[in-house]
Amino acid sequence: QVQLVESGGGLVQPGGSLTLSCAASGFAFDHYAIGWFRQAPGNTREWVSCITSGSSDIRYTQSVKGRFTASRDNAKNTAYLRMNSLKPEDSANYYCVRGQNSYCNAKYDFWGQGTPVTVSS
Repeated sequence: QVQLVESGGGLVQPGGSLTLSCAASGFAFDHYAIGWFRQAPGNTREWVSCITSGSSDIRYTQSVKGRFTASRDNAKNTAYLRMNSLKPEDSANYYCVRGQNSYCNAKYDFWGQGTPVTVSS
C-alpha cells in the first residue's frame, strides 16, 4: 500500500534550519509529484511546495520562497524539504503528499502522518 513517512522535524531557534524527509513506498515514486503542506494548531491547512516527478518544476507558496528548497532523490524514493531562515510563523505539522500524477496540478491523494516543526527561542 502507499506509504509516506515524514521525518526530520523538531525544535529549532529562529533563523535556524531543518531538513524534512519524506520516505515513500508502495508505488512508483518517480511517476508522481510530491507536495508539502503544513498546519499549525487552530489554523487551516496550507500548501507549501510541490515538486514534479522529474524535478523539472518546483513551486512554493510566497511566504517560503527563497528560504525553503524542495528536492527529491528518485533512486531513494525520498523527497526533501530544506528549510532555512526559519521563523516562528513556520511552526506547524508538516505533511508530504502524493500528487495524483507527475505534475504539480494541486491534486493530491495520499498523505503522510506529519512531522512537527517548532521554531522558538
